[in-house]
Amino acid sequence: MKQTSIFDIISPIMIGPSSSHTAGAVRLGLLARNIYGETPKKVTFKLFNSYAQTGKGHGTEKGLLAGVLGLSVDDRRIKNIFDDEISKNIEYKFEYYEDFKKHPNSVDFIFENGRTMDIYGESVGAGEVVVRTIDGFSVKLSGKYNTLMIVYDDIPGMISKVTSLIQAKNINIASLHCDRYAKGEEASMCICIDGDLDNDVIESVKKIDRVYFVSYIKKLEE
Repeated sequence: MKQTSIFDIISPIMIGPSSSHTAGAVRLGLLARNIYGETPKKVTFKLFNSYAQTGKGHGTEKGLLAGVLGLSVDDRRIKNIFDDEISKNIEYKFEYYEDFKKHPNSVDFIFENGRTMDIYGESVGAGEVVVRTIDGFSVKLSGKYNTLMIVYDDIPGMISKVTSLIQAKNINIASLHCDRYAKGEEASMCICIDGDLDNDVIESVKKIDRVYFVSYIKKLEE
């Protein structure tokens, strides 16, 4: 049995000087990658406020890129990620902004690989992260649960169609969050679950009429 140290209690095991600026950045990158479903060919990182001001000194840029490339918070390649071979197959750039309406440690990921996706997230301390928007839809994803995300037409009965497929597998729904552009237009649904979904459930959701996008977002490792 592993013995717990004081460092495990106060902070995640990580490469870098800051849990919010380094470990949080890696975990944000990992969660954004999980949402997108693959490593993008191109990514623009828009860093805000404290991330923009002190990110270089705290390894924020390295952490974000490492996460998008699928590296864990304790991977030693993070320190030299810009020179590592793993970063040569992705086009990336960093931009810096001040916006008092946004969290001090926040970033917009603009992913491109045949399809574009905009993911905004925040590092909220001690390595914890929250994704707040995906392509303009309001969400609240912490990476602590496996999550099914659907984009669909805002019509009556859609929520029950999707949730009934999950409940038929005796899987508990931990939370459900919906958003929409306007009544009757495109809407999003994020369903956080206890456990894991079989692929047949995901494929069944994809076949529901007027569902346009389905992503099964795997939770982050503790």
